[in-house]
This record gives sequence, C-alpha cells and structure tokens, in this order.
Amino acid sequence: MRKIEIYDTTLRDGAQSEDVHFSLDDKRDIALKLDQLGVDFIEAGWPGANPKDGMLFSTLRNIKLDHAKVFAFGSTCKPGKSPEKDRMIRELIDARPDGVTIFGKSWDTHITGQGGLGCTVEENLRIIRESVAYLKSHFLQVFFDAEHFFDGFKNNREYATAVLKAAAEGGAGKIVLCDTNGGSIPSDISAAVAFVRDSLRVPLGIHCHNDGDLAVANTIAAAQAGVDHVQGTINGLGERCGNANICSIIPNLSLKMNCMTIPTENMRLLSEVSRFVSDISNLSHNKHQPYVGESAFAHKAGIHVSAVINNPFTYEHMDPVLVGNQRRVLVSDQAGKSNILFKAREFNVDLAKDDTTANQIVKIIKDLENCGFQFEGADASLELLMKKAMGMHVRSFSLKGFRVNTERRSDDTDPMSEATIMIEVDGSTEHTAAMGNGPVNALDRALRKALKKFYPSIEDVELLDYKVRVISSKTGTESVVRVLIESGDKKDHWNTVGVSSNIIEASWMALVDSMDYKLYKDSKSR
Repeated sequence: MRKIEIYDTTLRDGAQSEDVHFSLDDKRDIALKLDQLGVDFIEAGWPGANPKDGMLFSTLRNIKLDHAKVFAFGSTCKPGKSPEKDRMIRELIDARPDGVTIFGKSWDTHITGQGGLGCTVEENLRIIRESVAYLKSHFLQVFFDAEHFFDGFKNNREYATAVLKAAAEGGAGKIVLCDTNGGSIPSDISAAVAFVRDSLRVPLGIHCHNDGDLAVANTIAAAQAGVDHVQGTINGLGERCGNANICSIIPNLSLKMNCMTIPTENMRLLSEVSRFVSDISNLSHNKHQPYVGESAFAHKAGIHVSAVINNPFTYEHMDPVLVGNQRRVLVSDQAGKSNILFKAREFNVDLAKDDTTANQIVKIIKDLENCGFQFEGADASLELLMKKAMGMHVRSFSLKGFRVNTERRSDDTDPMSEATIMIEVDGSTEHTAAMGNGPVNALDRALRKALKKFYPSIEDVELLDYKVRVISSKTGTESVVRVLIESGDKKDHWNTVGVSSNIIEASWMALVDSMDYKLYKDSKSR
C-alpha cells in the first residue's frame, strides 16, 4: 500500500483565516488532537514572527507526542546575506523543532518584479541552496516549499525548475510544489507534477490554496501524478478562501485511492477533530462539509430515505461510520412515511405496524412546515410532536399566561425588559417574574424561575444558540419568523423550533419545547 504523508499546517496557515484567533493554549490543544488523529507532521508556526509561536515550540518540547513530528516554518535567508548570519534562520534553529520547512521564490516575477525580492534570479538560487544546506547541518529533515510554483512554471518553466534543483542540491528531503494563489486547475497540477517528477529524483509534496474551490481536487490530482506528501489544514482553514481541507483529503486518499495516510483505526476520529477545531476557532461547524459535516449523510427526500433504508449505498458514497459521522434522516415537507419510520426508530418508537398514526404524523408535519416550521434542525420538537400524536407524552406544565414589557427611560440608558409568567403543574400554580437582557431573555429567565420549584434539574439547562429567520419579508415587520433554539445540559444538547408572526410568541414556543424536552428526557432516564 502506497504511503502518503500528511503535513498539517492548521496552526500556521490556518491561523491566518479571517475571524480565527488561536491562543497559546488553543494551539497546544489542537496539536495534541492532530497527534491523536495520526498526522505525520504538525507545522507549529514561524519562530520569531511573533512571541506566541516561540512559546508554542517551548511548550511542545515538554509534551511527548505519540506520532507527529513538530516542524517550524520560515523563509530562506535574505538576499546579500549568508544563512548563518540571518536572524530568522537562527530563530528556526533556536526553536529546536523536529524539522523545518522553508519557502523560497520560484516565480521570477516575485524576484525581479515590482515589490519582489529585489535581487537577481541567480542570487535567489544561491540563498535557496545555501539556506537549505545550512539548516540541513542542524536538522535531519529539511523541506522546501516552492512558493507560487505553478504560476512560475507557467511563466518560466526553466527557472521554476532551476529553483527546485537548487533546493535539491542544498539537501532538501522534500520539495513541496505550492499553488499559492490557488488558481490552478487539476490538469495544470497533473502536468506540472509529472514534468518535475521526470526532471528530479527528490520526493515531492503538494500545498494548495482554495481560491478556485479546487484545493482538494488539485491535491488529489498531485497525488495521482506521484507526490507522496500532502499539506493542508483541518476544515480548510486559511487565508482568503482557505487551504486544502485535510478532512476531505485523508478519506479520499485512504478510502478511495487505497493509500496509507493516518492509521486506519484513527479514521473514525476525523469528524471529532473537525468539530473540535471549529469549536476552538469559535466558528460554526460547516454542516455541509463533505465527510465530516452534519449534512454529509443527511437525507430529506422521501424516495431517497426509502432507498437508503434498503441499501445505504444508493445515496451514500461510503459508510459514514468510517469517518466518525452518522446517517441522518430529515423530516420536512419533502418527507414521506419512510422518513417518519426512520426517525421513529431513532426515537425508540415502533411505528412500522401503525400506518394510520404514521400517515397522520406525516400530514401534521407537512401542514406545519407549510406554515413555516422547520423540523430538520429541531429534532427535539419533532420527537415531542411524534410522542404527543401517539398519546405517549403530555407536557409537564401548562401556561396560564405571560406578559413581557420592555421600557427605555431615556436616550442614554439601555432598555429594560421584564417578563411575568403564570404556569400550572399538577394543579399547583406558580406566578413569577424576571428581568432580562431583552424580552426573550427575560421570558427565558421567568420560565426557568417558575419551573425550578417543581423541577430543580431545569437549572442545568443552558441556551447555547438562538437564531431568528424571517420566513417571508413581503409583509415587512408583520412577517412570520422562525426561531430555532439550541439548548444543552451536562449530558446532551437538543434543538427546538417555534413559528409565529410575533417574535415573542415564536420564541416562547421554542423555549417551552426546550424545557419540556429536558423534563421528558429526565423522565426517560428515570
């Protein structure tokens, strides 16, 4: 089985993503997760570029990684200097990583053109050759990233190839061809890699950016053309449109091309690592991401669900379990009875012998979705609906009334919101009020305050996310809105939905389902 090395640059290239800011602890935790996944190399940063990266190398030296080698990233020495006198080269050595990757210019426009290095093309070859050789005297492994290689190859094939030869003469153990602008297409990549492979006898790597939405395709094309080292980031993080997404590259190489990348038993960690990096990045996880997204194996159309139940491979290109994901069936106005039966089994309800109830539930859902409800992102509301339709659930409390008041007393003060609520539980009435940061927050606090007298576990519920969607804006401020709420406790998280032309009412519906689901869940566990 052919081995292709995985070189992760999430901590360096990925950290250049807009809206991503990793702390030192974040970077350490991601490095540990990448090592657990089984990548071969972790590019931890550029020593000397900022204090945080220098501290990270010091931190990682005191942690024993099981698999990955920690690499530092940097550039060749400056024109007119020798590498031993270059401060940035010295920073690479002082960081004491397992190995280093340095980049150099391979597009002659970046050397002699406006804003370029400001030296001759011959001087560029010297600093590449000597920088690699000097670092090779300090490290067993030195890789060379040929920056803008594919643009340079198109513009001046002879010089771009000369750059690679200079790095090889210096002793580079791996020469990585970089699509730095991210504008190449797979046929360009394949042709260039094949040419270089025939010209040099040095192991080749690929580093692609995603500006043409082809970074993964270009990486796969390079692997097919003969590279044995691929670079990328978790979730495709990176500057501009991002880098090649390792979460897609690894399963494509391993499961589709029968190559060895990470250990086979670690493949199931892929979805977990993807979500972990999203969380640490403080970004919403891309649910539509191939392989590891929530929607990657989600089925909505009734015909598709019926087929998948009988034979998953009719609408799934692989078993989601292999990458730590799972099949999901969505229930909406596109759904048929197959969707309902599948979801019922998921909720441990046997509807297979009850066509009448199943058909009734399908009708209820389609009618509600026609009014603006959306259950594909609100499984908790769906489960409660199904249980109520089957006579298996009654809400743990009933509303006697609520009132929400928002008041602003002057231009230089913030508005104040107060909610008053009355509920009934087993014949006992509770009447209470609470202040909040806005009307929905006040209503949420008042409902919790009323319920905790009867159900102390309500204290464990946290509101994790709150989304409002205007379903149709044609009627302006009278438009119907959909509110989706994600809640969680110490063990689980769930999603609920509410719809109304009154945003407070829609929020109330989603809040009530959230609390009701918590109490229903607690009763099941008892």
